Amino acid sequence: MSAVATRVGAVTDVDTPLPSRRLRPIRRRTFVLSVLAYGIALLFLLPYLEMIVTALRPHDQLLAANLLPTHFSFSNFTTIWSTGFGGNLLESLAIAGGATGVVLLVALPAAYYSARHRFRGRSLFLLLVLATQMLQPAAMLVGIQREFSNFGLPATLSLILVNAGFNLAFAVWILNAYISSIPVELEEAAMIDGTSRVGALARVTVPLAAPGIVTALIFTFIAAWNEFIVALTLSLGLPTNHQPLTVAINNYIGEYSVDWGHLFAGAVIATIPVIVLFAVIEGRVVGGLTAGSIK
Repeated sequence: MSAVATRVGAVTDVDTPLPSRRLRPIRRRTFVLSVLAYGIALLFLLPYLEMIVTALRPHDQLLAANLLPTHFSFSNFTTIWSTGFGGNLLESLAIAGGATGVVLLVALPAAYYSARHRFRGRSLFLLLVLATQMLQPAAMLVGIQREFSNFGLPATLSLILVNAGFNLAFAVWILNAYISSIPVELEEAAMIDGTSRVGALARVTVPLAAPGIVTALIFTFIAAWNEFIVALTLSLGLPTNHQPLTVAINNYIGEYSVDWGHLFAGAVIATIPVIVLFAVIEGRVVGGLTAGSIK
């Protein structure tokens, strides 16, 4: 019995996992990486923190050397609306939302057809779509201004079309890659069950390509929301409250003085729609990316 007990004890001692000697270095490495990650994140957040603090500074402390004011004031956020900033915000929302809608309506059928059909000249078509990304709005600014002036279109509609045109190529490439990765057999199975091709596209392909659609939506919206050069050119002569947000914020910079309070308050407000968009869509992006990982 003692011999058996000795063997059992020996086996138990062998089977018991010994404390890993690498546990401490791994913890140190994780700690160092975490500190570096938080440091880099803080470095990127510092301009936004400075923007918020400056927007909350009282007018008599805007040029003070202290990091934080003696007290915070929300007057910049309340008085900025009397300058017509609400109309500028709605104008930018209309331009960014309209451009995003046009891009999705055009890019989705184009990407679907180029992904599912091997037609002659398909590679050349995709190459030409990609080549349009090499053309910047600043290089064609004069031609764009003359063209839309000759058409006599409203500035809002002109900016929607311009932003949609310059973001369409990226959306087509992104959606083409996502749709190409979806097995065509799924659509064929749906059509065998009696669904039309359009029904298969709406019920099968579009839900599976949701991450690509959301990516194209986000990039298009942000690009149209932040666009400045074409917006400044096409909105010349418009009333101040009908100009896009980027142009309106630039108006707070005068020739001899700068309205720092309203400038930073407007910049803080301008970031809110983008943050809300990410907060609403983030769950759908993660859900779409992990939808096929669990059966």
